Amino acid sequence: MYSLENVIKKYERHGQEVTALDDTNLEIPDNDFVAIIGPSGSGKTTMLSLLGGMLAPSSGKVVLDGVSLYDLSVKERTKVRSTKIGFVFQSFNLIPWLTARENVQIPLVLAGCDSEQQQQRASAMLEKVGLADRMRHKPSEMSQGQQQRVALARTLANDPQIILADEPTGNLDPETREQVMEYLTEFHQDGRTIVMVTHDEAAAKFATRTIRLVAGVAADLNTESQAEAA
Repeated sequence: MYSLENVIKKYERHGQEVTALDDTNLEIPDNDFVAIIGPSGSGKTTMLSLLGGMLAPSSGKVVLDGVSLYDLSVKERTKVRSTKIGFVFQSFNLIPWLTARENVQIPLVLAGCDSEQQQQRASAMLEKVGLADRMRHKPSEMSQGQQQRVALARTLANDPQIILADEPTGNLDPETREQVMEYLTEFHQDGRTIVMVTHDEAAAKFATRTIRLVAGVAADLNTESQAEAA
């Protein structure tokens, strides 16, 4: 389980202090599917970076499975990222000169798997996202939707407990967007925790819970709705 405990994140921009997150408290149970929504500059990507162990808070704690992430050494935090957390980005972040299978193998290479294990696991993950016939294709030879599915397969390569997705449907047409969200829903049904930043209301509806960020302040829309109903 994730928890943010009194998290504040401040930046210095053009000589002025900006508060990206303001005394945020949040719990994300295991196997939750959370959509984080809000206007540009509201702190959504900052929150995802904090959860991913990539950006230390100015104060407060980010706790994963009972361990304070930013009390760990850089090496220990890197290990947590490589074993527990998978990332999906709007821009896909595929290496253009590698094939689909080689792109999916990257986290397996970093994990020290042998060549045969890498190829078998990468092939299985590409099959899982419907790309068994595209394993030898490079990103330029695939559509944007296919590239995002390669990115999803790469995310699954190390069988992460958590998937952090930053605008995963941002560059996709409506049909492909729905397909990608169906895959994320499937990953959630497999038992994974999904935390997704999105501007896309249709994508947010796939989540089981929605957090709205405005000026660095988080509000759980599901809790608000329950309070109004009561």
